[in-house]
Amino acid sequence: MKSKYNMTKEDNIFFAKRKLIDNLYKSANLEGIAVTFADIVAFVNNVNTGNISIDDMLKLKGLKDAWDFVLNTIDEELTIDYIKKIHFEICKGQGVVPFGEFRDKGVGITGTNYRPKLPRECNYDDELKNIMNIDSAIDRCITLFLWIQRSQMFLDGNKRVANLVANKEMIKNGMGILAVPVEKIGEYFTLLINFYETNDYTEIKKWIYENCIDGLN
Repeated sequence: MKSKYNMTKEDNIFFAKRKLIDNLYKSANLEGIAVTFADIVAFVNNVNTGNISIDDMLKLKGLKDAWDFVLNTIDEELTIDYIKKIHFEICKGQGVVPFGEFRDKGVGITGTNYRPKLPRECNYDDELKNIMNIDSAIDRCITLFLWIQRSQMFLDGNKRVANLVANKEMIKNGMGILAVPVEKIGEYFTLLINFYETNDYTEIKKWIYENCIDGLN
């Protein structure tokens, strides 16, 4: 899998900052936070339109803080502890317990009978190490994005965490930004449910590569 874009890290950071509103909009909607693009513009500019609930405002603030954290720590090694730090930033102040730590109970996923294992039954360190050894950088990033979603490491915010983790590696390697277009979320979820049930990365990786990578050359 060949990278679509070959940017410098610095240019990719600048690109990510310029696209922050778009990234917040896409990531929020992927997680089921129903906001419009105009809502995000107002939020980033500290304007209270009254269209966003308090709960959603807190989620947006956590998402923005997590983006700031990632862009300020882009050169840090990606470890399980780093992934937990992203979750902490995403969920702080929202009543999510535990936040910054793995879930300690089972979870169900809408639309499928698939039940992910409890984190204590998994060896995430080894799984992450194997992913980070994938030769193709773009393949590695897409795999991270999907692996975190399927693992359901946390009680809440897994898609947001997956998006930030993948984009940390995307930006670090100058490959642009990974984000699911809002108008294609339904199509993506159909593929995602199949991926949950089969653990077959082939079809959904190809779809993400073709539909979800943005950048500049």
